[in-house]
Order: sequence, then structure tokens, then C-alpha cells
Amino acid sequence: MMQAPPIPRRLLLAAALATPSVARAQAWAPSRPIRLVVPIAAGGAMDLTARMLGERLQPILGQTIVVENRAGAGGNIGAESVVRAEKDGHTIMIAAANTLAANKFLYGTRMSFDPLRDLAPISRVSSGTILLVVNAQRPWRSFQELVAHARANPGVITMGSSGTGTTSHLAIEKLKRVLGIDITHVPYRGGGPAIQDLVAGNIDMMFDVMPALMPHVREGRFRALAVGSAGRVTYVPGVETIPSMDELAPGKGMNASVWYAVVTPTGLAPAVTQTLFDAITRVVRAPDFGARLSPLGFEAVTDESPAAFGAFWRSEEAVWRELVEISGARAD
Repeated sequence: MMQAPPIPRRLLLAAALATPSVARAQAWAPSRPIRLVVPIAAGGAMDLTARMLGERLQPILGQTIVVENRAGAGGNIGAESVVRAEKDGHTIMIAAANTLAANKFLYGTRMSFDPLRDLAPISRVSSGTILLVVNAQRPWRSFQELVAHARANPGVITMGSSGTGTTSHLAIEKLKRVLGIDITHVPYRGGGPAIQDLVAGNIDMMFDVMPALMPHVREGRFRALAVGSAGRVTYVPGVETIPSMDELAPGKGMNASVWYAVVTPTGLAPAVTQTLFDAITRVVRAPDFGARLSPLGFEAVTDESPAAFGAFWRSEEAVWRELVEISGARAD
């Protein structure tokens, strides 16, 4: 009896990803390992998210996913390498909101590319917020007490951040503006040194991402006074009782959102974009992916289509432009 010929891997990929609405669009499969660029140093929440994503994408796409950290210039060095990559689906990038939506206003003419023009949307993969903490030896036991002290003592309270133009810096500048208070921003080269100084009592507070701060909250070194999002955070254990910005500054439009998304160089064939979107959203929508994001201070988020993420991304530019203008920040 004649043996049936093997089914081409491309068809197997299409079958694995297909839903009735997109099966006809599946006409591409990667022919070599895919490079997943992370435009920051290894070890942070974005890097860990990228490695989780890459691990789960490999069996779906049938190729090795090589995570490549290319840090520098607020993510611009890694992003530029993706802009210049071949437009064939074998180079993708996970990046944060500040790299994709804020850097063009922070760096101005020093940027050689425009993210919205030169990078193409696939989907968001996660979303989170930041946490406002103070050294536990300070007397402020609530956000209201902190604000009252700042009003009575302009410029005396010091806030450390992981750098000028970061989400934490831009968020505190907006908070200062809408509440009419003065807090002195102290930028560091990374969150680690700022946290060390907060533990030592050399600065008073931080307004930064949760994973690095929560262990110190749980061990009593820091006191958490607020989350930066409009609503309370329910996806991180132990944070549900911390008040939100809508509670503490109602009607002021405070909503510090941190999101990570996958993008590619512009100019990919529609079938390539669709295959990547289907594979990535299949990974992110799986319950175990969201469960592993929670300890990092994030929840799993996807968009309905690359075009839907593109529309969201464009709307975010105005948000980040306002934050940069309020802060007066310029990249070094």
C-alpha cells in the first residue's frame, strides 16, 4: 500500500492556529528561528514576560524563539534594530508604552525613527500600573497625610525613580500638577539603586512598578499608600486594599498605565502579521500565562486585531505627549 505523503509543516501550523474566521488567512510559517528583541537589560518584568512568551510560542510556530536583549537609550537601540530588520516575520519585539509612545517626545530629533510609522502593531500582551510607597519610618500613614505634608513643605519630600522620562517620573509630575504639590524628583540609573536608597532612608518615596517594591512592603520596610491606576488592582495578591487614583484624586484624570506589546517592522505581508497575531494571542489568552504574570504585577491583555492595537497605540501617543510636556522631561 502506498504511504500518504507527509503534510507540509505550513499546513500543520495553519490547522493549529486556525479558527473559522482566520483559517483562510494562514499561509505563512517561519522558516528559521525567530528573534524576539527585548529593548532593556535582562531580569526585569518585560524580559521575564518575553521569555515566557517565547517559550510558549516555539511549539505553536514550530521554530526556536531567540530572546535578544538590546538595551540603551530608553529602548531606542533595540527598537531601531527591529526597524532595520528584514520584513519577513523573523524579527519581532516586545516593548513598553514609554518606548513606543513617549520616547518620540522625550528624544525629539535625536530619534532616527518614528515608532508608529516604522513599527507595525501585533497586540498588547500585558498591562499593569505603578505603586506609591514611602519608607516605613516616615510618619505618613496615608496618601492624604503625604499630600498634606508636601503642601506644607514644598520640595522637601524626595521621590526616587529609575530614570528621567520613566513612567514613574512622568506620573509623579502629573500628580504634582493636578494636586498643586511640590515633590523633588531624584532620578537614578535603574530602579535597584533607588530602592536601596529608599530602604536606607536617603529618599522618602517611590512611585514605581510593583514587583520590586512589594517584597519590601510585605516585610515592613515600605508602606504602600496608593496604586497609580484609576481603579484598584485586583490581579496582584495583597494589593486589593490599596486605594486607587480615582479614590484619592477624583476627577483628575490620573491613570498611570504600563503596558507591554509585540510589534514588528512595518511592511510585513498580511498573512505573516495574521499568523503572529494568532499565535501570540493564543499564548496570552491561556489561563496559565496570566497566572504567571500576576507575581510580576501585570495582567494578561490582548487586542481584537493588529488594527485594534494600532488604534489604541495612536490614542496613547496623546496621553504620553501630555505627560512629557507636563514633566518638562528631556532625555539625557
